[in-house]
Amino acid sequence: MKTNRPTLTQVQIIQSLAEALSWFEKEISWGVSPGELNHLTGRIGELYAAMITRGQMALDTNQRGYDVVSASNERISVKTVTTSNHVAFNQNTFHHVDRIMVLRMNIDEEKGVSVEELLDISAEDAQRLMRPQGSQLIYPIARGFREERPAEDLEIIAKAHYADLEIVQYESGAIRIRRDGKAQPVVVKEKLRPIATEIGVDLFNSKGGLKNTQALGADIIRALNAREGADMGDDFGFSEGDCRPTDR
Repeated sequence: MKTNRPTLTQVQIIQSLAEALSWFEKEISWGVSPGELNHLTGRIGELYAAMITRGQMALDTNQRGYDVVSASNERISVKTVTTSNHVAFNQNTFHHVDRIMVLRMNIDEEKGVSVEELLDISAEDAQRLMRPQGSQLIYPIARGFREERPAEDLEIIAKAHYADLEIVQYESGAIRIRRDGKAQPVVVKEKLRPIATEIGVDLFNSKGGLKNTQALGADIIRALNAREGADMGDDFGFSEGDCRPTDR
């Protein structure tokens, strides 16, 4: 029997997911609309579902109606959206499906690209949430917003000073810019970029995309602290590559 997709190990699935997410992030940084990346978002969703269920991609999704077969042999139909307010399932193949997963690609200036699970339930339970429309079953996606706890309530894990500013990183990864201990009402990423350029921190990640706020902020903090440590070494008379005081 001829198959269309190879069997992948879990390591290969995780590596493929990381590569697909990096490529998606790069396309977004180039100004490509998320709506033009449907094939890539679909692939990301399948890989994500295969990763968390320790499964495999199905061999022929167009005919079978499902995309992933889990380690417990569940046939999973995966839908991945960016801005859409609904997803559609084929009624003619829905009887082959055991489990439904609906995922959303989030694009965030601070945190970068991430995958959010909107729905993960049995096909039987999911069908109760859908409405028939022609040959399709439509699942509406509600735009819910969870109240976020302020980052300032969390522990500070790193910080550095630049001029009269303090750049702070909290344990969630969030970056804030403070002056006299008070968070400044600024677009953090726009404030960080000229600092990064001045101190020699690259604005781009290893994949060629612009760093998100958290990655850029963390790199700036490390660079500023390293520079401060080097300056302190000079003040105490340490020579390069030596831990002993030099004669002056």
